[in-house]
Amino acid sequence: MINIGQFNPLTITRFTDHGAYVDGGEVGEILVPKAYVTKSMRPGDTLELFVYLDQSERLVATTEQPLAMVGDFAYLEVAWVNEHGAFLNWGVMKDLFVPFRQQKRTMEVGESYIVFVDIDEETGRLMATAKIDKHLRPAREHYYHRGEEVDLLVWQRTELGLKVIVDNCHAGLVYNDQLFAPEPKTGDRLRGTVVNVRPDGRIDVSLQRLGKSRFRDFAEVLYEELQAAPEGFLPFTDESSSDDISARFGVSKKTFKRAVGTLYREKKIVLEEGGIRKS
Repeated sequence: MINIGQFNPLTITRFTDHGAYVDGGEVGEILVPKAYVTKSMRPGDTLELFVYLDQSERLVATTEQPLAMVGDFAYLEVAWVNEHGAFLNWGVMKDLFVPFRQQKRTMEVGESYIVFVDIDEETGRLMATAKIDKHLRPAREHYYHRGEEVDLLVWQRTELGLKVIVDNCHAGLVYNDQLFAPEPKTGDRLRGTVVNVRPDGRIDVSLQRLGKSRFRDFAEVLYEELQAAPEGFLPFTDESSSDDISARFGVSKKTFKRAVGTLYREKKIVLEEGGIRKS
């Protein structure tokens, strides 16, 4: 069975002036356009190829690496629009269509949007939708444990914090008190840590590790910063402002103070009036 909008293992059957053909099983042969055929390819070779529909709605296979596949959430830029909808640049020759009915607001050329890549139930064609809420599934509490690391796609800013998509599947939130400068932007991909799975299946996420390990980790980062600093000195102390610490290191003042305490106990630094110095 061929999975449209996904990579498929396909075997080359023959070559023509148009490219190579691969065995698509029940759907017949599928063309690999000449632009993607290399001299090393031979009949009988099995390749991992991305399958989609070309401008004539025929199946084609390519070695191109798309920015997203069916079932993925992604942050994609609008390449052009027409009377039917918008078309997104997603890394393959044919742009990805977003019908007007799948747009939350009218998409504009040059702007990027969080979308979900899907197959249109009515036409069987590849498409994307900006109405992503219905494609997010609630997480069950036993799926995740507190402190577990997860992949995040930054979705949008709210009054409470940053909405994120967790592990390409679940809705999550990074609260304002977990955000430090520079603040992540829509479309950024990050690693985060599970704080809590709520009864509604949404996940509270931190951008820092939880517990003592996060202080240990930043202590190592801070020591590396000291090693690289002129004369092993950094002009930051307990009296430094939270904003200055966040802007310089991307952590809270509490995390900074705990890391300084760790390094001091390990006798790796000395505390001076205007900052800290490597021992």
